[in-house]
Amino acid sequence: MSHFTPPSPSAPAPAGVDWSDPARGQALAVWLAALAPDHGLLPQTLRPASSDASFRRYLRLDRQGGGSAIVMDAPPALEDCRPFVHVQSLMQQAGLRVPQILAWDAAQGFMLLEDVGRETVIERLREGDPQAAHAWYLQAVELLLDWQRATQEGALPPYDEALLRRELQLFPEWYVARHRGVALDAAQQAVLARAFDAIVAQNLAAPRVFVHRDFMMRNLMVGADGRLAVLDFQDAVLGPITYDIASLLRDAFISWDEEFVIDITVRYWERARRAGLLGAESPSGFGADFGEFYRAVDWMALQRHLKVAGIFARLTLRDGKPRYLADAPRFIAYIRQTAARYRELAPLLRLVDQIEGTQAVTGYAFGRM
Repeated sequence: MSHFTPPSPSAPAPAGVDWSDPARGQALAVWLAALAPDHGLLPQTLRPASSDASFRRYLRLDRQGGGSAIVMDAPPALEDCRPFVHVQSLMQQAGLRVPQILAWDAAQGFMLLEDVGRETVIERLREGDPQAAHAWYLQAVELLLDWQRATQEGALPPYDEALLRRELQLFPEWYVARHRGVALDAAQQAVLARAFDAIVAQNLAAPRVFVHRDFMMRNLMVGADGRLAVLDFQDAVLGPITYDIASLLRDAFISWDEEFVIDITVRYWERARRAGLLGAESPSGFGADFGEFYRAVDWMALQRHLKVAGIFARLTLRDGKPRYLADAPRFIAYIRQTAARYRELAPLLRLVDQIEGTQAVTGYAFGRM
């Protein structure tokens, strides 16, 4: 990995990429021109590869003699690349395949990365064919366990009560108030507060491990050798062991029936228990009772679904990315499914149904903003 400050000569911004800030495109062109000889780059082939929910995007360019590389464009005023670099190192030490960092200009927010593939696992899946998906999920489970076995206290920020609660607040702020236009009265806010208290308490009872925080098939790339590479890991934290398995099986972009979810979850649980990650002596009891573990995964997933519904609304309303909100109904369905399963969440279910207009208002009154 190299830290590089580009020279001052000008260069034309790459023609195959749209630049809202032409000066940034020109700066990248200069940077790539300086790197081209050592890395065999063909800067004129630069083109979009993908974008994500943040302000970073990824570009692909060809290399002499075949193959390609990836450029991360992460404006430093909007994105901090240091967590990406730190977590990449931790994952590499854990034996996971992650993109190699070939060059990094921290000041400008440019990074040259190994291209680990062009197809994510989700592109190979079909919701109606869980049998074909089974082997992919088992491979993902092994990756997850390798990551969790590498846990080191203090190596990542804590997924603590403050962060869990900040994330939950995205639901009433962005999804309920701004997207749905619903103003909750004091009684309704109390229902939500009690639900949030219960969710946080359940989440904090889980053993703590390294958490990817967006571990799903859209962030696992299929390499040429069939081995999976992990992407989008910069938000990793030290937190509940239930989080990543919940996000894997209650995906933002693909859903499976309960039988499939239980099958993969119990296989994960058995391996995690053998790895010593869920000891029977733990206060949680997760290692001794799969039912307790599955309940904890449900409650962790509920936290994530409430958060993501808020994030998807924010991406649309604040960041101009409406495609994410199209998947919000999937998350509302997850929320309803989990809330319907546990008696203590019945008030939350009624509240969500009223917000969504899926049943008559009974017991609460809504005000529209």
